[in-house]
Amino acid sequence: MAPATTAKYVYDFTEGNKDLKDLLGGKGANLAEMTRLGLPVPPGFTITTDACRAYLLTGSEPATLHDEVSAHLDALERRMGRRLGRGDDPLLVSVRSGAKFSMPGMMDTVLNIGLSDESVSALAAQAGDERFAWDSYRRLIQMFGRTVLGIQGDRFEERIDAARAAAGVATDVELTADQLKDLVRDFKEIVVAATGRAFPQDPREQMDLAIRAVFASWNGERAGLYRRQERIPHDLGTAVSVCAMVFGNLGPDSGTGVAFTRDPASGHQGVYGDYLPNAQGEDVVAGIRNTVPLAELERLDPASYAELLRIMEVLENHYLDLCDIEFTIERGRLWMLQTRVGKRTAAAAFRIAVQLLDQGLIDEREALRRVSGGQLAQLMFPRFTTESAPEPIATGIAASPGAAVGAAVFDSATAVARAAAGERVILVRRETNPDDLDGMIAAQGILTSRGGKTSHAAVVARGMGKTCVCGAEELTVDVAARRLTTADGTVVTEGDVISIDGSVGRVYAGEVAVVPSSVVEYFEGTAAPDSDDLVSAVHRLMTLADRERHLGVRANADTAEDAARARRFGAEGVGLCRTEHMFLGERRELVERLILAESEGERSAALDALLPLQRGDFTELFEAMDGLPVTVRLLDPPLHEFLPDLTELSVRVALDHDERDTHLLTAVRRLHEQNPMLGLRGVRLGLVVPGLFTMQVRAIAEAAARRRAAGGNPRPEIMIPLVGTVQELEIVRDEAEAVIAEVERAHDVSLSIPLGTMIELPRAALTAGQIAESADFFSFGTNDLTQTVWGFSRDDVEASFFTAYLEKGIFGVSPFETIDADGVGSLVRAAVTAGRAARPDLKLGVCGEHGGDPESVHFFHEVGLDYVSCSPFRIPVARLEAGRAATAGATTTP
Repeated sequence: MAPATTAKYVYDFTEGNKDLKDLLGGKGANLAEMTRLGLPVPPGFTITTDACRAYLLTGSEPATLHDEVSAHLDALERRMGRRLGRGDDPLLVSVRSGAKFSMPGMMDTVLNIGLSDESVSALAAQAGDERFAWDSYRRLIQMFGRTVLGIQGDRFEERIDAARAAAGVATDVELTADQLKDLVRDFKEIVVAATGRAFPQDPREQMDLAIRAVFASWNGERAGLYRRQERIPHDLGTAVSVCAMVFGNLGPDSGTGVAFTRDPASGHQGVYGDYLPNAQGEDVVAGIRNTVPLAELERLDPASYAELLRIMEVLENHYLDLCDIEFTIERGRLWMLQTRVGKRTAAAAFRIAVQLLDQGLIDEREALRRVSGGQLAQLMFPRFTTESAPEPIATGIAASPGAAVGAAVFDSATAVARAAAGERVILVRRETNPDDLDGMIAAQGILTSRGGKTSHAAVVARGMGKTCVCGAEELTVDVAARRLTTADGTVVTEGDVISIDGSVGRVYAGEVAVVPSSVVEYFEGTAAPDSDDLVSAVHRLMTLADRERHLGVRANADTAEDAARARRFGAEGVGLCRTEHMFLGERRELVERLILAESEGERSAALDALLPLQRGDFTELFEAMDGLPVTVRLLDPPLHEFLPDLTELSVRVALDHDERDTHLLTAVRRLHEQNPMLGLRGVRLGLVVPGLFTMQVRAIAEAAARRRAAGGNPRPEIMIPLVGTVQELEIVRDEAEAVIAEVERAHDVSLSIPLGTMIELPRAALTAGQIAESADFFSFGTNDLTQTVWGFSRDDVEASFFTAYLEKGIFGVSPFETIDADGVGSLVRAAVTAGRAARPDLKLGVCGEHGGDPESVHFFHEVGLDYVSCSPFRIPVARLEAGRAATAGATTTP
């Protein structure tokens, strides 16, 4: 018997590649890939996600991990000719997190590991720069204290602010070596006060503690919140990369930066990014210092700039996509610290996909996979109208496009609280950090006075599709006083409304008017497909999607106006006309009279009054959708929606003793239900209230006959709601067919109106084979099906415990937002199989709002539905996602 192999938990950068993201995380896999490409990557190794998951499961690292790390550290020391934190030329390393999916700023990093009271002097001597060594040491203690020891970051920042104030300087770079020594002493005192122990001096202990802290940060609050927001699975874990340090804070010939091979905000080609001379990488991404444009590097260090451009071209041609690059220059030598496929705005995604297609780097199907319905929806949001916009109160960096209006708030907790109360807010900060994530999610947009296009605020906002303006330097943000002050002295206090334009970087006082986006104007037909480069890109990719997709896309529309707009947006018919929406306002009284009628005469009078109104509704709808199918759902309201409120009526009777109200109260009490959503509604209402459904069928058939006589081509379909057993469907179908035949004879026309049903109860799904014998089509009502499968009352549970369920990870996303594929989806799949087995020509669709959800559209494609139906505004999203679903691997987006 062969001995069991021991799991491998550590990989040298020379061993991996970009396809090992599940094991090495995105950072580790891409460091290995750049090493394979021969690019200048500092040596190092990666600890796998397997090790992280084992640590999180047991609370301790795998038994073999320590020895594996020791072996790789020994190899690294031999390669570098230095020892970790020892000798005259000490090796220092960074410990960085790196999950499979990019989670910018959400987990932890520690730089300069290996520095101690002893090695800081050796580093100073070796570098010939005492200030650099003490600056690196204070950074280590600060990051280690916050990340590993859990000390509040503000405690360190307060000491730095005090040191700058005492020295009379504006930035950290201006602090002298002696002042930094004092700062190190202060930081060590903070560590002792907060933890009861001294800052660890053993380099290996520093590294081991940092590795465990990075593992633990996977389950940190902000990381969990980010994963829920981005729908990243919670069980992946993070890898940890240990890399030999290279230093950007060694003087004016050193620095650090972030570069993009194309503009992640607009998608335009060119040189984009931020650079900071004499700095370490965290200074750039944290946004605590304002950067210079990457193009400035050409003047500061032409050779490094030229090398960087060469590497950027190599990486984009290799990854065939926009690349996000972190680099450091150490005394004129360029080092690559990270690359990944970069996050981008929705506009950039569409432009870049088309650019790469035109350059021949990707094919049409891959171009379609590079964009998503969620991104398209962002492009359909309104934008500010420049004609009526006032003078801006400040201008910053256009970090993430869009128009956002809201009350200025200065901390995340306030943003969350005010947004929960229904208020629109703009989160205003000097710079954001990972602890601001919940406020960023709650806000309409983010405004910072510091940072550039690669700051935390910019990167996270772009990933979430939030409007963001960064680096508005003329603004003085006073978080403690809860206000900002502009260059001309204008003060905006918390609660004052401001508007920010992330497309051009402008900030306005008050609310600025908005106009439709150019993409909506294109869908409406008021803007030409080539009106601008963004619309042109959208048009090309929508054309590809329509060519590729198998799913039809219909609209949920109840009026001719909605139907006409849906048709302009590309709908191929109406998949759901909710007739209960036609009985609001003045008509409600007619339905009330019908339901409460106690004699045949009263009932007939109510029906006679309703018939011409319904016929007119359907005539307009069939005209708007002429030549396309229109699925009309017969009346399906909870009964209480058409009856007087029991409590209000009881009070009225008690006060006035009105005879009519007294009679009405008796009837309402007779029909009162404890749970109306599961009561007398749908097909049950049609069976219990004689003539109701036949009146509607007659109105549909007569409207179709009149449209036919007028030269139109109406294609009505009649859908019977809430069927749970085939016998219900058979009774209603027989009555409907008799009415249709009568109308055909009266108008001398053949209408051929299909009769089908909604599948929205578990029993209907489980007996779909029987029901299909009497149905021409099924349309899955996934909203009610989700409620009945889960036993949820949607309105009640979303307001009570859904937030807790999302926070605890029970739901990754609400099952009312994206279909529950394992539960509700299993019933849909079973009904499709049984229905088609009984009736191979059975037409299958879905008319719940899941029909417009991008992820759900992929599921419906996979189970073999014929069409999805959704609200008019979501038609383009469904069209795009249906096309993506038809292409291989279409579930992954940049």
